[in-house]
Amino acid sequence: MTDTSAPVELASGFTPATYEKWRQLVDKALKGADFERRLVAKTADGLRIEPLYSRADTLPGAQAAVPGKAPFTRGTHAAAQDLGWQIHQRVVDADPKAANKAILEELEGGANGAVLQIAGPGQYGIKIASADDAAETLPGVLVDYAPIQLLGGVAGLEAARHYLRALAALKREDGGTAVSRLNVDPIGTFARFGATWAPVEQAVADTVKLAAEARKAERPLTTVLVDATVPHEAGASEAQELAFLAASLVAYLRAFEKAGVAPNDAFPQIAFALSVDTDLFLNAAKVRAARKIIARIAEASGASAASTYITAVTSARMMAKRDPWTNMLRTTAACAAGAFGSADAVTVLPFTWALGVPDRFARRVARNTQLVLQEESQLGRVADPIGGSWYVEKLTEELATRAWTIFQDLEAEGGIIAALSSGGLQDDIAKIAEMRAKNIATGRVELTGVSVFPFLGDDGVKITPFPAAAAAPQGTVRALTPHRLGEAFEKLRDAGDAFLAKTGKRKRVFMANLGEIAEHNRRSQWMWNFLATGGIEGLTSDGYKSAAEAAEAFKASGAKIACICSSDEVYALQGEAAAQALKAAGAARVFLAGRPGEAEAALRAAGVDGFLYAGQDAIASLEGLHKSLAQG
Repeated sequence: MTDTSAPVELASGFTPATYEKWRQLVDKALKGADFERRLVAKTADGLRIEPLYSRADTLPGAQAAVPGKAPFTRGTHAAAQDLGWQIHQRVVDADPKAANKAILEELEGGANGAVLQIAGPGQYGIKIASADDAAETLPGVLVDYAPIQLLGGVAGLEAARHYLRALAALKREDGGTAVSRLNVDPIGTFARFGATWAPVEQAVADTVKLAAEARKAERPLTTVLVDATVPHEAGASEAQELAFLAASLVAYLRAFEKAGVAPNDAFPQIAFALSVDTDLFLNAAKVRAARKIIARIAEASGASAASTYITAVTSARMMAKRDPWTNMLRTTAACAAGAFGSADAVTVLPFTWALGVPDRFARRVARNTQLVLQEESQLGRVADPIGGSWYVEKLTEELATRAWTIFQDLEAEGGIIAALSSGGLQDDIAKIAEMRAKNIATGRVELTGVSVFPFLGDDGVKITPFPAAAAAPQGTVRALTPHRLGEAFEKLRDAGDAFLAKTGKRKRVFMANLGEIAEHNRRSQWMWNFLATGGIEGLTSDGYKSAAEAAEAFKASGAKIACICSSDEVYALQGEAAAQALKAAGAARVFLAGRPGEAEAALRAAGVDGFLYAGQDAIASLEGLHKSLAQG
């Protein structure tokens, strides 16, 4: 009988695998191509993402790290909590009674809490002018089990005072221990709008005073929010977001200390918010790195970070207006990132968020995204599910280290308020945003439904736009204004739609597809999609056998601009003749799809005005086409 108790070495008959042998096989497969360029990626902060991680990448002391223990990189709980995280969905209905109805719908549909976006200068939301207004949002809401969070902006302090009174009037529910969060954030407001309800130092002091009132409340509350979604939505890198979080936290702790509140008493009054987007592992590492940074600051302050509460909010900057159905994919990946990072709560923005006020269907989809990930995918059943991954652990450490360096630079400048006042932080974030925009324009970063695979037509989504908010305050410093990644392409699509509305037809480019489908298909498909990303219709076909046939079809199309599409081999045979024939047929401009190589001079001499290919600045090229078509 076989002894089944003895361990079986399944790999004993194989030669041990080594990194060097793996590299030899990779180099053979690359056939001379550069390893760094092909297989090593970099984050916006310049951190390397290797194609392979091994036991050699294990961090010192990593095996001793456990969930629920300092530095809380693996979360503040020793074991998974229920389904893993709280579902806190955002409510924006202007009328308090309508907001109450929406809150109850969210809770009945499976949410565990609600984030109330309050109307104020520069921000649409629930109109809260008194404690009575606040109370009107709360009937039927058992806040001791299903807490509320506020998102007040410039109106944050006033709204928090109203809700403090409204919550005090509610009966306590036996056994309920949920913590509602007033989330007053003068520093985040100062960064977002360039001003707040008072000079920023006074606004911070006002917030600390309110925290003293909140500590006396019958039910548990937190008062302060450190909101790192503000730099994210303005284009910041992951390390910049974390540095903003660290510097803001330190500024609030100093304000508490100035008011005579020790850091250990101040920490339970502070909550945190982070944005998460489609880069699942990088964003999970960001949430984990945030906990590590917070714990380090707590330790240096003589406090505990065990009460750290992080809400992960799916990124608004990643959301697209065009083909918004694709936003469901984005928010699903982002929600998973928050879950893998052990966020305490996740807010999934509805897929129509970039278009306007979410309807019931959009809110239901956002809520159900979380429910499916919890109850079907079971993502929250394990504490820190990606803990121990060589890749994620190393990325978490490198991200925290890079963020700490930026944080130290902010502190050397005098702290977060001084850095914002000087404009240096805004400049640094703008550089990252500009680099990201360039990568999107040149195709290094692809946006599904926006810069690739566009849907040129009515996507069937009808949403009421957000009503205009009250005027934002006059900023005393440059604001970290939010922007979305697809805005440049969407501007082109809007121009195309405006032309369609005015003339009854789209701007069009005739596609002179030469040869058989197999010969032109790769470039003609690319060209059609390229034009569609800019709101321009490509007049395509199965192909033309000759330059003369293409020229005749061009004449019949009524188009003014043509683009030759085919393989390099066909270009060598017919490219020049096609350009000449199209120009003779009346084409105002003739383009060719692909890089011309050594044939550029001859093609230009034959009449080709320009070349369109992957890797060039698509925004600049499409803007040029729009201008030419408008003149035509």
